[in-house]
Amino acid sequence: MLQRVNTVEKMAYVSPKEIALIIGVVAACYWNSLFCGFVFDDVSAILDNKDLHPSTPLKKLFLNDFWGTPMSEERSHKSYRPFTVLTFRLNYLFSELNAVSYHLLNVIFHAVVCIVFLKVCKLFLDSRSSVVASLLFAVHPIHTEAVTGVVGRAELLSSIFFLAAFLSYTRSKGPENTIVWTPIALTVFLVAVATLCKEQGITVVGICCVYEVFMAQGYTLPMLWDTVLQILRGKGSIPYCMLQMLLKLIVLMFSTLLLVVIRVQVIQSQLPVFTRFDNPAAVSPFPARQLTFNYLLPVNAWLLLNPSELCCDWTMGTIPLVETLLDVRNIATITFFCFLGSLLIFSLRYPGDSSKTVLMALCLIVLPFIPASNLFFPVGFVVAERVLYVPSMGFCMLVAHGWRKLSSNSMLRKLSWIFLSLVLFIHALKTLQRNWDWESEYTLFMSALKVNKNNAKLWNNVGHALENEKNFEQALRFFIQATQVQPDDIGAHMNVGRTYKNLNRTKEAEESYLVAKSLMPQIIPGKKYAARVAPNHLNVYINLANLIRANESRLEEADQLYRQAISMRPDFKQAYISRGELLLKMNKPMQAKEAYLRALELDRSNADLWYNLAIVYIELKDPTEALNNFNRALELNPNHKLALFNSALLMQESGDARLRPEAKKRLLNYVREEPQDANGYFNLGMLAMDDKKDAEAETWMKKAIKLQAGFRSALFNLALLYSQTAKELKALPVLEELLRYYPDHTKGLILKGDILMNQKKDIRGAKECFEKILKMDPNNVQGKHNLCVVYFEERDLLKAEKCLVETLALAPHEEYIQRHLSIVRSKIASFGTGEASVIPTGKNKAAEGEKATFVNLKEVKNQQKTTQTPDSNNKNKGQRKAKKHEEKNNTDKETKKKSTKEIKDIEKKRVAALKRLEEIERILNGE
Repeated sequence: MLQRVNTVEKMAYVSPKEIALIIGVVAACYWNSLFCGFVFDDVSAILDNKDLHPSTPLKKLFLNDFWGTPMSEERSHKSYRPFTVLTFRLNYLFSELNAVSYHLLNVIFHAVVCIVFLKVCKLFLDSRSSVVASLLFAVHPIHTEAVTGVVGRAELLSSIFFLAAFLSYTRSKGPENTIVWTPIALTVFLVAVATLCKEQGITVVGICCVYEVFMAQGYTLPMLWDTVLQILRGKGSIPYCMLQMLLKLIVLMFSTLLLVVIRVQVIQSQLPVFTRFDNPAAVSPFPARQLTFNYLLPVNAWLLLNPSELCCDWTMGTIPLVETLLDVRNIATITFFCFLGSLLIFSLRYPGDSSKTVLMALCLIVLPFIPASNLFFPVGFVVAERVLYVPSMGFCMLVAHGWRKLSSNSMLRKLSWIFLSLVLFIHALKTLQRNWDWESEYTLFMSALKVNKNNAKLWNNVGHALENEKNFEQALRFFIQATQVQPDDIGAHMNVGRTYKNLNRTKEAEESYLVAKSLMPQIIPGKKYAARVAPNHLNVYINLANLIRANESRLEEADQLYRQAISMRPDFKQAYISRGELLLKMNKPMQAKEAYLRALELDRSNADLWYNLAIVYIELKDPTEALNNFNRALELNPNHKLALFNSALLMQESGDARLRPEAKKRLLNYVREEPQDANGYFNLGMLAMDDKKDAEAETWMKKAIKLQAGFRSALFNLALLYSQTAKELKALPVLEELLRYYPDHTKGLILKGDILMNQKKDIRGAKECFEKILKMDPNNVQGKHNLCVVYFEERDLLKAEKCLVETLALAPHEEYIQRHLSIVRSKIASFGTGEASVIPTGKNKAAEGEKATFVNLKEVKNQQKTTQTPDSNNKNKGQRKAKKHEEKNNTDKETKKKSTKEIKDIEKKRVAALKRLEEIERILNGE
């Protein structure tokens, strides 16, 4: 046994020089991939996949598919690759969304595959030919999608364990045909790991079986047939070596069956739902379906042989259907099968190293490709270059084997070396150039359009790339072209509608959505709707409803569309979410609550849903339950920005001082997540003011103003803070800035007038402020009363009396106005008509200061209420539309909740003001 193991190890030995050569070639071909970003499927697998985030429990990786969608949901692609996602998560842990680290790890994995492949080649080829095969594999341009595309890591990881499993199995034969079980156990384990990286990993079991029969046992097909016939005729017993072989094959097949059963259980016995656009042949009738699927085999073979025109997407109309036997493309299919059949006959019929090498190469080509071949079950693509990653190993082995045959001929040796060098150089150059196509989505899809202009999906994807850059006009051109290439493409019409909406062309947007809606298949009683259309196409109802509900007269029509989508798919979570938003807008919070509770039944782990439900409870005037739901959202996503911000506001406005530390903690977390949002700093400043931390409040307010010039509420409250802390002169420049942006800011004018009178002794400036207020609002009681005090200060008692009478008419129940009127009248009586304007001024300035102070303290709360609406809306950027609306409702409700606290604060200030007024009155009456 030890001798057998040593022989295999010696055959598969890879020298350090060979490793260095492979690594150098891989680095030379793929160094520029490090400058590429996340494109195409990377967006869903990396950028939009919450399973990468450390806050997501690790067990979610084993419950969700490759894209982060729960396997239990019908919209799941059923691609179960938790180990690959785990490597993405490790990338995220060290570099978050820095694309360089993801691409670097892919290049490293590709180098590892090349080295392990070299070890495999040395089992069947001489050392030089093995290096040639490995170099051909390292530089082949077909691999750019698997290496430069980050999601191609599934192929890379699966290939590593795929080859490792095969190498392990080659050590399972001991001396005299004994079985070494440890390598077999390791093989089964590695097969399971390879399968958890990508589904095709399980096909290595078939290669191990072929190796066991035709390599380890040395059978040819005629020999095997003769042996079986003799056993069946009773002319001999089963040979010991065959018994050992059968035992090993049974173990392998049983292990494979167990993995298949587990895999079926994971996908809950459901195949993913694909549309006819993803794979047109899959829904075509006989014979188009069979002819097209068979024609795709030579298409894939041609890509391996001549990778000059590569395309990232081969769906939809890329390859027209082969609908009849008279189609000339059937010649390619027949030629391919004839060539493949001749190689297969040669490899199975004749003994010798050459035939065994060809057989193993054919196994590497055919068996790993079976899951993607469409021959046994449909897949979501027509051709995919990345699935050729493992089959290309067998292709490279065949080429290297052929090269060895040519180079062994003295007449062809030089020519074979020239040909090999040329192929390696051209392929390396093509790979290097192809990597640049993956730099961005725009470059990738534009390169694809050069190869194929009949794929509407490519036109759509270029449009999406331009749309992400806010180039809506240019994006619209590509979306419209997609509808012309594929007039029945629902998604293309939806894209046109969305772009028209972004361009504020609502009429055209609605027309496009209606076209998309008309293309939806009609409901067939008793037939499951989801089985006939992709779930994302149902978004046409959501998009159309979102568009028309902007018109207040069409809210019921929008609600009907949401209900129609729900009737088609009772588990359509987004429909419940959007409908809940609409019901809030229609002032139906109880129905909105029911909609969100139904959505939570479908997905209780969705932090956004708990957040939206909290908004509903705010609308229902239940702040306690609202806060509980905000907390649930934060349990699921501690960095949920909207929940952090609005729960902090709810705590702040509750008036409970015990909640302020937690409110501050959440606001601090919020500004860490959104460091450029001035509203977070402003509300931290308001919290500090509540806690009487004046210096801290000043710092936060200044930070908010620095980030957002002309921040109305921050400017006013900073000025108010200065006025309350005996820094009135510092408040004046702040007020000047406020009034430069908002000249009609009434409370700012009142505070400015107050400071000018009491601190600067600038009666004329104060008078201008109050007169400006009355010019904008003649019925403003505070402004008019303060102007009366100015008249009093100017010693015009008759004018002051007339002014106070007019003010009292506006606010007949205000006691302080009645008192001041009585004081003025008593002064007029004491001085007489001719002397009515001669009075002491300082005391009355104090009186005015009291009232101005009271007015401005009231403004603190009014301004805080006013601030929350834009505050919340600003943070909704990047969130879905439903959440934006709910955030606004949250704001409105918070505004209402402030009233009780505001009244209490006003009453406190009123009591303090009246005490000071009493002192002023005593002074005045004593003169």
